[in-house]
Amino acid sequence: MTTGGIAGRQPGRLLGSGRTADVYELDGAWVLRRDREGWADAAAEGAVMAHVRAHGYPAPAVRPSGSRTDLVMERLDGPTMLQAFAAGALDAAEAGATLAGLLRALHAVPAPGAGPSVLHLDLHPDNVVLMPDGPRVIDWATAQEGDPGLDWGMSAVILAQVAVSAEPIAAPAHAMLAALLTDPSDLTREGLTEALRRRAANPTMTVEEVGLLGEAEELVRSLAQVAERRPTA
Repeated sequence: MTTGGIAGRQPGRLLGSGRTADVYELDGAWVLRRDREGWADAAAEGAVMAHVRAHGYPAPAVRPSGSRTDLVMERLDGPTMLQAFAAGALDAAEAGATLAGLLRALHAVPAPGAGPSVLHLDLHPDNVVLMPDGPRVIDWATAQEGDPGLDWGMSAVILAQVAVSAEPIAAPAHAMLAALLTDPSDLTREGLTEALRRRAANPTMTVEEVGLLGEAEELVRSLAQVAERRPTA
């Protein structure tokens, strides 16, 4: 099934670009995300999004495109969490706590297969769009089923890589990471180890980003230990 013959043709104006995909306008309600590298499976990604959305999780609505590379989804006009933070509309601790809540809510969704949980595996501030009625989680290309500890590990490592970098948002990323791991997380030793392995093997990462993984691991472990010692309410 196709969606108005969109797949394979140039749609409307370009709205934004990421490392591997571009987002185009279709109309006031829908956008097209087109994978440039040929790695994505839009049908599989859309199926995961539809599944979690059907269970009340805040993923955008999707509709079929008839293409492996083209994903048609609900248009979201709000800022990402990262943009809201940069504009002063969101503080770092609130951002980290929101990510923690989104991870916990996702892992409460029953998995469609035999796995214990649905995992996003790329949940960070630039993949959360803030809408008037609440956040929406985007970019489900890496989603799979598995143990929640891996999902927590991936989010923690992504934030930690920024926190130990020379980026201007390094200090806020550190605060986001601390909040993520404090409230309380389901991070496991195995999940962190696997997250580090996956980040090192990610072909979209630069040599510099891979080189930060050692420091990132140390930071995550130190903050996770602090979080474990906090008294429960």
